[in-house]
Amino acid sequence: MKKIKISEPQLDAREKKILSKVIDSKIIASGSYVSDFEDAFARFLGSKFAVATTSGTTALHAALLALGVGKGDIVVTTPYSFIATSNSVLFTGAKPVFIDIEENSFNIDLDNFEEYIEKHKNKISSVIIVHLYGNPVDMFRVNKICRRYGIRVIEDCAQSHGASIKDKLTGTFGLTGCFSFYATKNMTTGEGGMVVTDDKNLNDLLRKLINHGRKSRFEHDILGYNFRMTNLQAGLGIVQLEKLSRMTELRIKNAEYLSKNLKKFAWINVPGATVSKSKHVYHQYTIRVPASCRERLVEFLNSKGIDVSTIYPFTIPEQPLYRRLGYSIKNLPVSMKVSREVISLPVHPGLKKDDLDLIINSIGEFDV
Repeated sequence: MKKIKISEPQLDAREKKILSKVIDSKIIASGSYVSDFEDAFARFLGSKFAVATTSGTTALHAALLALGVGKGDIVVTTPYSFIATSNSVLFTGAKPVFIDIEENSFNIDLDNFEEYIEKHKNKISSVIIVHLYGNPVDMFRVNKICRRYGIRVIEDCAQSHGASIKDKLTGTFGLTGCFSFYATKNMTTGEGGMVVTDDKNLNDLLRKLINHGRKSRFEHDILGYNFRMTNLQAGLGIVQLEKLSRMTELRIKNAEYLSKNLKKFAWINVPGATVSKSKHVYHQYTIRVPASCRERLVEFLNSKGIDVSTIYPFTIPEQPLYRRLGYSIKNLPVSMKVSREVISLPVHPGLKKDDLDLIINSIGEFDV
């Protein structure tokens, strides 16, 4: 039986060629390929600076540290994301506060967000805004709210490479934008991340933070970390960035085909861009189905050779770590509901029409 994978990195001879060049150079740790990747990524976004890291998690961690977030601070974010979003806050000693999401966008509910900000404005250090699954949050509204109270904005763009609002790319709205290049992402370096900013002082501090607090070759004037990307990873990133536009086009094309054919099933809610003049890049194609049949549908599709996943099957505050820290889900009814309904279907650029048709037809055969 053919297996349709939920994700598949799009690698070919171009990646092999640049990896061979890096290997032949004998400089496989951080070096000129990292600098070239940083420059290319900054140009792609229209940002002044880009700092490569080991992961999206360390990108967030470094960004928070560069902004001075620490013990006693509150950082507002979503309860519905990969756990690294809020863990990065805990790493600094600060406290993440969770605001419930919108049912259709999967993103933070900006009405609830604004209400919380207005009530607690003097206690909030920063916010982390996640563009979940590649669907952009209304960053114009976020910035308007946060500027009013002097609150710093960090974008978690781990899933939104190339997503935009009114042609402005995600990652360029906040003081920093943080990206992941994990193997399942819209572009990959295997493991890796990037922080982008237009602030030179932040850029300079970030470069110290990711390199042991290094001021000069043998001088270290702050506490830093080893968050450096390697030339091997950066080589992959250079090629993947060149391919990103086409890979994104294919993701969107696949998503549109799925939506067109799944809309006929009244029991399925299909995803789509939820902000005016925005571009959803479909890191995940995540539908919602009745919670009562979700697990059966997952098993059924798996039996047909279709790899699907429940991303994410529960909220961050439900994680054992967060329960031990005293977090509650009592004010997160939408996140709770959605987490029991989601199924992510394959949407990656390597899919063929026959693959998409098998997904659609198999869902049509399912007995709700």
